[in-house]
Amino acid sequence: MTNDVTREELDQSLKLFIVLSRANRSINDHVHKFIQQHGMNPTEFAVLELLYHKGQQPLQQIGGKILLASGSITYVVDKLEKKGFLERVACPNDRRVTYAAITQQGKEMIESMFPSHEKRIHDILSVLSSEEKEAAISMLKKLGHYADEFLPESTN
Repeated sequence: MTNDVTREELDQSLKLFIVLSRANRSINDHVHKFIQQHGMNPTEFAVLELLYHKGQQPLQQIGGKILLASGSITYVVDKLEKKGFLERVACPNDRRVTYAAITQQGKEMIESMFPSHEKRIHDILSVLSSEEKEAAISMLKKLGHYADEFLPESTN
């Protein structure tokens, strides 16, 4: 093997990747079903939750905050605007900037479902002790930071 990596180390890394991916998918499937029961898709919920907790946001920055391609933001914002959950607000200082702001109806929607949403997440993750959660948070942050900052970009 190159760089003195053993077959066992490669297999272990692949196994971790598969287990992590399956756990993520399983948790997300449960959470997404709950969100869909309230007439939204996960992306709409993420935008609404962002605006509820962080206040109005420039449309150009929403994608980066919820990990969504910028081209999809306009579509999602349009859908939420049609439902009456958010409104576009022009920036008074810069005509190039438009903000998305949650409406009263949007606040009511988030307030009606967020407590059950966070309780569902807690229930799913309650299989882990507080110490295990802290360890998992630390290890997953370490993995994410390493993948983001230290690995070379793909050359596809």
